Amino acid sequence: MFSKGFPGVRLVLLFICSVFLSVPSATRAGDRPADTPVPADRIFLHEGWALQSSCLFLARGEQISTAGYKTNGWHSATVPTTVVAALVADKTYPDPYYGKNLRDIPGTTYPIGKNFSLLAMPKDSPFRCSWWYRTEFTLPADYPGRHLWLYFGGINNHANIWLNGHLLAGGKDIAGAYRTYEFDITPLLSSDGPNALAVETIAQTEKDLGINWVDWNPAPPDKDMGLWRGVYVQASGVVAIRHPMVLTHFADASLKEADLTVEAEVKNASDAQVGGVLDGQIEDVKFRQAVSLKPGETRAVRFTPDEFSQLRIKNPKVWWPYQMGAQSLHHLTLHFTVGDDLSDQQNVRFGIREITSELNPQGARQFYVNGKKILIRGGGWSPDILLRPDHARLETDFSYVRDMNLNAIRLEGKMETDDFYDLADERGVLIMAGWCCCDHWEQWKHWQPGDLEIATASLRSQILRMRSHPSLLVWLNGSDGPPPADVETAYINVLKQTDWPNPYLSSAAQKPTAVTGKSGVKMTGPYDYVPPDYWLTDTSKYGGAFGFNTETGPGPAIPLVSCLRKFIPSDHMWPQDSFWDYHAGSEGFKNLGHFERAMKSIYGAPSGLDDYETKAQAMAYDGERAMFEAYSRNKYTSTGIIQWMLNNAWPSTIWHLYDYYQQPAGGYFGTKKACEPLHVLYSYDDTSVVVVNSLYQKFSSLTITAQLYDTSLHERFSRQVKTDVDEDGVAKVLTLPAEAFTPASPVYFVKLALQSNDGKTVSTNFYWLSPKKNVYEWGQTDYKYTPVSSYEDLTALQNLPKAKLEVSGAAISNADSPEVHLTLKNPSEHLAFQVRLGVRKKGQEAEILPVFWNDNYIELMPGESREMRAEYLPGSDVSGPLEVTLAGWNLETITIPLQGNAASSLPGSGGGR
Repeated sequence: MFSKGFPGVRLVLLFICSVFLSVPSATRAGDRPADTPVPADRIFLHEGWALQSSCLFLARGEQISTAGYKTNGWHSATVPTTVVAALVADKTYPDPYYGKNLRDIPGTTYPIGKNFSLLAMPKDSPFRCSWWYRTEFTLPADYPGRHLWLYFGGINNHANIWLNGHLLAGGKDIAGAYRTYEFDITPLLSSDGPNALAVETIAQTEKDLGINWVDWNPAPPDKDMGLWRGVYVQASGVVAIRHPMVLTHFADASLKEADLTVEAEVKNASDAQVGGVLDGQIEDVKFRQAVSLKPGETRAVRFTPDEFSQLRIKNPKVWWPYQMGAQSLHHLTLHFTVGDDLSDQQNVRFGIREITSELNPQGARQFYVNGKKILIRGGGWSPDILLRPDHARLETDFSYVRDMNLNAIRLEGKMETDDFYDLADERGVLIMAGWCCCDHWEQWKHWQPGDLEIATASLRSQILRMRSHPSLLVWLNGSDGPPPADVETAYINVLKQTDWPNPYLSSAAQKPTAVTGKSGVKMTGPYDYVPPDYWLTDTSKYGGAFGFNTETGPGPAIPLVSCLRKFIPSDHMWPQDSFWDYHAGSEGFKNLGHFERAMKSIYGAPSGLDDYETKAQAMAYDGERAMFEAYSRNKYTSTGIIQWMLNNAWPSTIWHLYDYYQQPAGGYFGTKKACEPLHVLYSYDDTSVVVVNSLYQKFSSLTITAQLYDTSLHERFSRQVKTDVDEDGVAKVLTLPAEAFTPASPVYFVKLALQSNDGKTVSTNFYWLSPKKNVYEWGQTDYKYTPVSSYEDLTALQNLPKAKLEVSGAAISNADSPEVHLTLKNPSEHLAFQVRLGVRKKGQEAEILPVFWNDNYIELMPGESREMRAEYLPGSDVSGPLEVTLAGWNLETITIPLQGNAASSLPGSGGGR
């Protein structure tokens, strides 16, 4: 449909390359830090910064920002970095994530378990002082005569910015963690020598709109102060183009015609009126209009399909979330010319797609992508505590999201890098973004004059960054509650002024507002452990599988022992002590007590650390699977579920589907099982067997096999039926009869299988059930969990006879994208329960990560075999002798050498996951 771009692009690119090659002190475009967009005439000020506390020297800003100022004894830094991140990087402080090292950093004297953002900086903290960032840069020879702009992607929280001895901005003009800043620095620059930039950064106080870690984990002692996003200098002519975007509206449900609206801001940097032409191109579609700008004017320029009929695109290639279709991405190029001179050029990548929402008949928020309903299934996001960007980690994060069959990530206040949003676009993962709870952002009664201005400026900055990305699903103006009417109205005005193309909600909670009415979502918990039947037992009031739950989950997620050793000192590994608690959450989640009381009641007291890990993984697997299955079965009475959380900001024992080291474990594979595209499940509420289709095609003549066994593996029930299931549909196919559960057995096992019409097995599932039911004390429910006065009893699982598995064909192949293959067989007469596999280098305890198993934490009945496969991303180090570890609930842990050889492959961009 589309073809080439403007013929003038090549000349522009050649100019850009010559510019960057002449700037030794700055970062060229190809080496840009991961949090910055693809550049046009940009110099990234990444390397060569010096950092120091203002309490350790006496000098004024005009001196520090003079070329040649000596920074002997200062810390070296690269930007973006927070102050503490820089001090960790240069080894001033040891790894803050190990043990309680974080508490040893000066200033970390706030009470353990408290939300530091609500507290004043301790009086003895070195971060009560301001900290200076300083660098020098030289302009390319071709820059004189052009306008130069200095851009800051994020400063936390206040700052004074000095350039070549002049105060560029400061005081109330630089305030708020989530604002971006751009300054015309042309008059202040030297073209024949180095330019000195110095930024005095000041940490957020408890009364600032800053960065907050809520109850997820401890906060660093500097409260993430500093230049936490990238800094660059950008060149243009007299007119600059900013924030290009493309909006989509489909003429009808056929999607055969898309109306595109192109928009961008243009700004006149001069004190005279300027006329010119803004040209645009989307592959082979071209459009242009004349623009006249008053002195200093900034204006949004739009190309609408009513005025430019060529923007009515026939048979467009449409962007979809990955389970719904392809992630087709297109490129918009804009040029502004004044006379015969190119003043500026900007490029943006976009997707042709349209997202809408409505309240369904039950009052739940229902989202649509390109006119089709979608059940949102995702997790809450957390960046690194020190806000360190890491592209490789992000590649793995998005690969894991897709591997678990999730389709969304929620950002609560943690506005992310352009790299993050780009990956979301490429991988087809939807993003829910919005402000954070539990600090000054939601303490509207205590806002001071100026706070609303900072908040709306922050919103404008972030919306302009995000609005062009097809992955953005919705914006939330509040988290745990909606803002008051005046604040909500001010936010909505910003969204309208910036042409936010997606739905927006008052908050992530259920409270309605006078401005926008019902949100259609709920934030009712739980956040700590609840048994698997909870989600289908609660049908109308709390966190059960109805409506759209924006944050919830079955609580703690214990890392594997091999990962625990990475952050818990050996003398604190077992029994648990305050070191474990320190790596739990804060506020109401400061320890694992509730989870462990439930473990003792349901599975029995752990006999040691290994037994504790085994039982914890079973609880996580069963808990995550049950939650996602319940919301999937009940679609579209249920419309969305966000697991709290997807990942962690540091090594933690709560709230993740894979741990800080990106090690998948029980919760990961329970989620992957529950969310598989075509899935068979057991219902805890009515013992029905249900097929859930998450694909947008109908399936016919599916075969479902359901079997029920008692503890001795005597078959109590077996049935095989055929069914069809509609696209994005649910089919109830049979019910396990009550009489099959009598006489009572200490434990029941349900084994399910789903075959396609060609006989291929596409889904299997295995459940362990107690004849004793959980007794919930609904009236005592709080935001953390619903108490259980009497738990189910699965302690008989402790007495499962030992099983022994046979392993054959264990080999690794394909050096570019390594894969491990093996076959497991259970030749014994006993069930092999919760079987877990891992691959590691010989003699090492930790597994090779990231890894993508086709399944894990599996069960094998007597005589049953399973083909197992582990895949690795390009660039994974799988060199040297390797071995597979095989462990399980009732197995002795063994290792099996891997045959074959896969040398370490060259770094790549990751697989297509």
